[in-house]
Amino acid sequence: MRLHHVQVTCPPGGEDAARRFYGEGLGLTEVPTPSELAGRALCWFRDFDAKGRTTAEIHVGVQDPFTPSRKGHPALVADDVAHLESVGARLEELGYEITWKDRHTFDGYERFHAFDGAGNRVEVLTPIE
Repeated sequence: MRLHHVQVTCPPGGEDAARRFYGEGLGLTEVPTPSELAGRALCWFRDFDAKGRTTAEIHVGVQDPFTPSRKGHPALVADDVAHLESVGARLEELGYEITWKDRHTFDGYERFHAFDGAGNRVEVLTPIE
């Protein structure tokens, strides 16, 4: 098996914050939510490899009442350390809370944690050699 997608939630009206974090901040591409699933997920975001295949997919859905996920989280894999650092810098420039305190605490990886516009935790990591 392999993972198809992860869904995170946001409060009602969280569309712009989701688009800013997942699209502009993480660099994922927003794709249309299939019409037969309209109403279940607010926004869908994907990343693609050089051949155009989907490598990551995150769905953002509305939850009311909303509570951010501060522990459970999706983890996205960056291409290399330079990519990891550039994504972290871009998120910081956009004003998002990120932390590098666990950068070297996961054997074989470097990583940071960020919090999207709704306060959900997101991890970005890359293997080190």
